[in-house]
Amino acid sequence: MPSYLSPGVYVEEVASGSRPIEGVGTSVAAFVGLAPTGPLNEPTLVTNWTQYVTSFGDFTDGYYLAHSVYGFFNNGGSAAYVIRVGGSADGVSGDGAAPAAVTGTAPAAALPAAEPKLLGAFSVTATAQGSTGPLTVEVADPEGEGPAERFKLIVKDGDKAVESFDVSAKKGNRSYVVTQVKERSKLIAVTEAASAAQLTRPENQTVTLAAPPVAPPAPAPVEREAPAHPGPAQYLGDSADRTGFGGLEAVDEISMVAVPDLMAAYQRGAIDLEAVKAVQLGLIAHCELMGDRVAVIDPPPSMNARQIRVWRQETAGYDSKYAALYYPWLKSFDPATGQARMVPPSGHVAGIWARNDFERGVHKAPANEVVRGAVDLEIQITRGEQDLLNPIGVNCIRAFPGRGIRVWGARTMSSDPEWRYLNIRRYFNYLEESILIGTQWVVFEPNDHALWARIRRNISAFLVNEWRSGALFGQRPQEAFYVKCDEETNPPESVDLGRVICEIGVAPVKPAEFVIFRLSQFSSGSGELEE
Repeated sequence: MPSYLSPGVYVEEVASGSRPIEGVGTSVAAFVGLAPTGPLNEPTLVTNWTQYVTSFGDFTDGYYLAHSVYGFFNNGGSAAYVIRVGGSADGVSGDGAAPAAVTGTAPAAALPAAEPKLLGAFSVTATAQGSTGPLTVEVADPEGEGPAERFKLIVKDGDKAVESFDVSAKKGNRSYVVTQVKERSKLIAVTEAASAAQLTRPENQTVTLAAPPVAPPAPAPVEREAPAHPGPAQYLGDSADRTGFGGLEAVDEISMVAVPDLMAAYQRGAIDLEAVKAVQLGLIAHCELMGDRVAVIDPPPSMNARQIRVWRQETAGYDSKYAALYYPWLKSFDPATGQARMVPPSGHVAGIWARNDFERGVHKAPANEVVRGAVDLEIQITRGEQDLLNPIGVNCIRAFPGRGIRVWGARTMSSDPEWRYLNIRRYFNYLEESILIGTQWVVFEPNDHALWARIRRNISAFLVNEWRSGALFGQRPQEAFYVKCDEETNPPESVDLGRVICEIGVAPVKPAEFVIFRLSQFSSGSGELEE
């Protein structure tokens, strides 16, 4: 309380008592994978494709990280954290392999030129070896009558004439000797040995050319292979050292995580399905530990629907409300090669999640959305095949005539019906994080009825806005949610422990996954339905 010691008018600033809760972002992705260069095991924020290329390099053969990030931004993503694993800080892998799959040749040492021979005002040198010995060049008279500057130049390999040129010593002439030899000869080179004013026809003569130095064998192409794919330990990392998934624990705004290069290692035979399972289980465990993000799981490539079903139920067997699986792989345009290539779907799907959150809201299921940049699918899924995959939590991507390639599933990998739908899980992540951040002011406040009322008022105001945006089910706010913070939730023994407990219940909207129209006949005018 301020002290009033002398008469006068006092102006004071007082808090309004209203502390609105602001919704947190839900569209920040994280990608863990391989890149030819860039910071190692350091979460790096990129907000567009150009920033990614600047930090981690362009498309690289054998990697999927760049293609996934490109697909993320192409489908509506706006921000992503990238962690590069499986290399060293200077861009070279730990086993010494060069960082990028680039094919080239080592620069050859410069060779000394062959000694030239003079032909009047011109000099001639051999550019190739003769088959029987040194090459000779003969200057002879041209055939028929003509200007005085015309002459014939004959190149001989032993006694055999192998090249012949009817040329002129006059510069600017269409048959100028330097030009003709340069354009047509594979064995010699002719240059001017005098000024243009002194260029005259050489005398008839024969000169023997010095053989050019023998070039060493061309170096074999330098294959800059991609670094050896990291094992599960490098992906899982360590939270203390901030490596691998552990490096993402310090970044609170992440809401979705993908590991696209895991399948690149499997394709190359660097790891088996057991190692794939270990990494994906580690990714799911990371998301469950953080409680505010969902893992986007890629399936193994080149599997049909039956094989994916077996892998999902027997090999992988994941059961988590913090993970979603998408199938099949996408055929996406590769700007690096100008051709289409198969890529795992996680990057494109993460971009669709972000686009859906921006356009509709996180409460809307991110399905029935077009996959931008996908030109085809690895395998076409039939309705009968999806009937087998959808109940076990495999979100299919399908091509529809006239409607493009679309995500046609929105389920988590959980067997709990309460957390069956992906949008429910992500919406609760959003609510929990928003309320957590928006109520930090409560800590150390006097734990009394006034505080409880302020908590109820602030959270209710936030949830009313959510109801109005269509995120909660019910015709009235009272049907959509409740907030309880009173003597019942905060008995004296709880208050004595320094706790304030608030119970919140919400009725989220569920997606219309199965749309059923019941059509039947009825007699006109009778108003009764007939079967």
